[in-house]
Amino acid sequence: MAARNDLKPRESIVALMPAAAAAHNELEAQTLRKLKWRLIPFLLVLYFVAYLDRTNIGFASLTMNAALGISSAQFGFAAGIFFWGYFLFEIPSNLILHRVGARVWIARILISWGLVAMATGAVRSLPQLYAARFLLGIAEAGFFPGIILYLTYWFPQREQARVIALFGMALPVASVLGSPVSGFVLDHAHWAGIASWRWLLIVEGLPAIVCGFVTLLLLPSRPADARFLAPDERAWLNGELAREEHEKSAGHAMPALRVMANPRLWQLAGVLFGFDVGLYGMTFYMPQALKALSAGTSNTALGVLITIPHFAGLVAMVLVSRHSDRKMERRFHSGIPLAIGGVALILLGAAQSLTLSVALWSLAAMGLYGFFGPFFSIPSRFLSGFSAASGIALVNSVGNLGGFVGPSIVGAAASGSRGIYGGLAVAGLALFVSAALVLSMPRDAARARFQRPPVQG
Repeated sequence: MAARNDLKPRESIVALMPAAAAAHNELEAQTLRKLKWRLIPFLLVLYFVAYLDRTNIGFASLTMNAALGISSAQFGFAAGIFFWGYFLFEIPSNLILHRVGARVWIARILISWGLVAMATGAVRSLPQLYAARFLLGIAEAGFFPGIILYLTYWFPQREQARVIALFGMALPVASVLGSPVSGFVLDHAHWAGIASWRWLLIVEGLPAIVCGFVTLLLLPSRPADARFLAPDERAWLNGELAREEHEKSAGHAMPALRVMANPRLWQLAGVLFGFDVGLYGMTFYMPQALKALSAGTSNTALGVLITIPHFAGLVAMVLVSRHSDRKMERRFHSGIPLAIGGVALILLGAAQSLTLSVALWSLAAMGLYGFFGPFFSIPSRFLSGFSAASGIALVNSVGNLGGFVGPSIVGAAASGSRGIYGGLAVAGLALFVSAALVLSMPRDAARARFQRPPVQG
């Protein structure tokens, strides 16, 4: 009898374990749902504005180049010099963000780049355009790696490819929504005797300033500031993130000062360099390439046409990142899309019809955007704190120099027999090199680490 009584408490504990597990899982799902709805839409809007301001020069070039007497090679240099300013100030900016908080620093970045973006509409010469683009890079430096770092403050590793891809959706969305608007402004905005390409740069720079002031009001810097989370949700989140930080410190953590010498980060920077060669070669030159195949098409209609590849890329970004998180695998989910994008860019020179060209641009966009979420979730697997701030900024700043090289290569190739397609083929080869670099990394440790812990009864 005593033995039977001794078993009852154990039996009751076992019976309660499924209920405890269900409650834990519901708390996790509810917390992550709140975080995604509260943070991601707002961050997506901010990146939408950032990407629009750095790339709308591609649309402006349809009339700006003739107005200022700019050659294709000069335009490529002007488009890409943005990334030198970005490169020089990226790491300091990210370290400041980590110290002073995301809310204040992201707001500062937004307001300063909005002012510079609007001022670009007033340039009167090629040297002034070079200076404005360089200053725009300085003003925006730290925004993208700062947001990637910021997301690591809020989301566990197993969610990061998806949330980074949700944030990164701003890239294709900026083109899906921004291209028709840019085309319309270019065709119809001739107010006060000012050229439409100038209005394009002025009008699309204003939202950054507005968003900067809104950021000061709405963006919480850390989970401790998150009043929208209930106490139990905040406790679960802090515990989960603390567990991951402990695993990093027990494994691959490194002091911030040693980050610069870490070979894996330089390998990631090389991957991103090739990616940006392809991405910005596509972004800055797709309007010109499709315009050449659609003679007589208005800029407004061209803007609508350009949404097709970017929408295809948007779908690929969501699906690839979701599958990457489900499998907890990053290498192949980064490398295979890059290879696909490289094939598409190389084949573009053989496309003689508008339909085939749009199909290949769509394939290139799917490869480039599909790479985004899995790749940018890699650094946070082994970095935290100031090492994460400096490491993510290092990868992004060095990698973003590809944003200078890509447009420069395509612009320089424009005078050759294959025109800009020779440069796009080089960009495609750069994507193959990046694919090889990411596929040669050690087996993705995320497959075995950062899994959901067992629920205690």
